[in-house]
Amino acid sequence: MTGKDAVFAGSIPALYDRHLGPLLFEPYARDLARRVAALRPGRVLETAAGTGIVTAALAGELPPAVALVATDLNQAMVDHAATKPALKRVELRQADALKLPFDDASFDVVVCQFGVMFFPDKIAGYREARRILKPGGAFVFSVWDSLQHNPITRVVVEAAAARYPQNPPRFLARTPHGHHDPAVIRGDLAAAGFDPPVIDTVTLPCRGSPEDPALGFCQGSPMRGEIEALDPSGLAAATEAVAAAVRSAFGAGPIEAPMQALVVTVRKTGP
Repeated sequence: MTGKDAVFAGSIPALYDRHLGPLLFEPYARDLARRVAALRPGRVLETAAGTGIVTAALAGELPPAVALVATDLNQAMVDHAATKPALKRVELRQADALKLPFDDASFDVVVCQFGVMFFPDKIAGYREARRILKPGGAFVFSVWDSLQHNPITRVVVEAAAARYPQNPPRFLARTPHGHHDPAVIRGDLAAAGFDPPVIDTVTLPCRGSPEDPALGFCQGSPMRGEIEALDPSGLAAATEAVAAAVRSAFGAGPIEAPMQALVVTVRKTGP
């Protein structure tokens, strides 16, 4: 992962939230919020919260007495999340998941949806989650499965590669879909001091318009920086080329295809 893979700034947060939120993230947010609620926590921390998509699901699912804190590395993402009325009960903060500004053993649950793939040092990030968990607490997180199991995103990657064959944009394959080996995840969690995790494969429908993945990925993710570096005046044309490929693969009207992720639940035992 490059440093630029974790940068979400400028107009990216709004485009990310509008086009990728309903398409990809909200269905898994509802699933993750139900899992967290079933643990009956008193205090929950969300890391890599982005624009607050999971945060809103948690706020709606958890009882009002549960304290909910949400953090993200990018201040622009935190600022966008702060505009959402559903998050009024939430404490929103800018924070690095690898160096959290919280006391040891201060949360019952740490939750992170599609964020750990961006950690430059995953073992350090897992170790930090464990540090702030109370004994018996749970770390619940999700990662995308491979592009093979996420056909809409795979078409986006293939269309971008066809447009720029000499230097294909690799952000999506490299980072969001680059950390899905259960054996690697288990090994990293063990190195961070966690017990063996439960890893569930969760397949959900991905629904939207052909323009949603095109605008969301080409203009609302760090893939935008890759395209602009290759073709400074070609962002709009690249976006349309990707949209055309999605229409060709899935139709011009509302589109639907499966998407697949791994949801990991791991407990902290001992101090």
